[in-house]
Amino acid sequence: MIVVIGGGPAGRIGAMHLAHAGREVRLIEKRKIGGQCLHDRCMTICALNDIARLIEYARTQKDLGILDSVPTVSYPAVVRRMRDVQEKLSTVLDAETRRAGVDIVYGAEGRLEGGRVFVDDEEVRADAVLAATGSRAAIPDIPGTDLAGVYTYQTLPDMEELPCRMVIIGGGVVAAEFAHVFRAFGSNVDIIARHEVLRGLDGKVRAAAIRDLSGVEIREETAVLRIEGSDRVRSVLLAGGEEIEADAVLLATGLLPRSESLQGLKKGPDGAVIVDRRMRTSVEGVYAAGDVIGPPYLTPAARREGTVAAENILGHPAIMDYTGIPQAMSLRYDYAFATTGADGEGVTLSAPAPAGPGSFWDVAGGWAGLAQVRIDPETGRLVGAAACVPGAATLLSYVGYLMKRGITASDFDDIVEVHPSTDGVYGLARYAADMLRKRDG
Repeated sequence: MIVVIGGGPAGRIGAMHLAHAGREVRLIEKRKIGGQCLHDRCMTICALNDIARLIEYARTQKDLGILDSVPTVSYPAVVRRMRDVQEKLSTVLDAETRRAGVDIVYGAEGRLEGGRVFVDDEEVRADAVLAATGSRAAIPDIPGTDLAGVYTYQTLPDMEELPCRMVIIGGGVVAAEFAHVFRAFGSNVDIIARHEVLRGLDGKVRAAAIRDLSGVEIREETAVLRIEGSDRVRSVLLAGGEEIEADAVLLATGLLPRSESLQGLKKGPDGAVIVDRRMRTSVEGVYAAGDVIGPPYLTPAARREGTVAAENILGHPAIMDYTGIPQAMSLRYDYAFATTGADGEGVTLSAPAPAGPGSFWDVAGGWAGLAQVRIDPETGRLVGAAACVPGAATLLSYVGYLMKRGITASDFDDIVEVHPSTDGVYGLARYAADMLRKRDG
């Protein structure tokens, strides 16, 4: 029997892969199948951002005189209905996983002591183990984080009402996504970031994202001294003495691997389980995948890691390759980017994206998004791409795969894309191919 600990993307996909191969698989899930992606992060953002975009599109059309009103949000109804849908999705995943032949044990904790496997306090025999115990929100060392009204992405659904003033501590993707949502919902939102907001993004992509955060007060290079309040949060005190009133504070300060139940394995300073490219841990027969092994903390990466681990458990050598795995962010538009890993190399071309579904009416305000490609001028290979448009996430899934396969700018000459579309990547790639031909001609 093979024991899988954790029913998130890595554990569930790995378990199904093993079961499809005819192995006996038992999946231990303490909470609900689907992991944080379904219950706390990805799907929560999808749910909230769908509503935020509807409000923003309505506001644009009201400003143009097309609509006569902008809808308002019943936040309690949003949370209640969102949870209903998440429960339905969890039921679907449960049925799909069981149909694959996986035995699921809910409400129990799987743990390791080296190569020994325990379900709660009962030791079980296992031919191999896949540990996929996920991550948790990192809580900064700031006084006041335990006050009522202070949330993480995991506890945010406990918020009963839409706050008048929300302070978000953090400057990454999660901070930006929730800032966009709650600003659209009507809250006054402040982002407090110790560094530059979205500092890992290309400059033009970042500028586009900041545009989508219009109306959010952003303070960069700013430290939080403490969160003030008696029983409940009242304000946030910044270094330098400024105090910002707040009805709610969201801590968007990163993730930490949830590895406390996995003892006897080599780990990094942050608790991340150390694995090789075959997802093998320091203990023979024990594999790990997903957030518990640390960054990049991406669902598509976790799924692939689970598959790679399963393949190696089955005796089929497989290597984890992160090349071309796309990343995404949801604001007014989708933001998606992929790279071969050759950061800083090549020639970058950027251009406004064409208007299309989801961006037509924004042209009146002078904006329809951004497209970007990075080309290796020596080989013509596409080594990076980004899109800041409606539908960008789907586009970059395929472009990332093509980059991994070595696609060149000239290969785009024969691609005929769907129209109308907001995609500008194909056109930019063709333009780059023309530039290279003129240079070499």
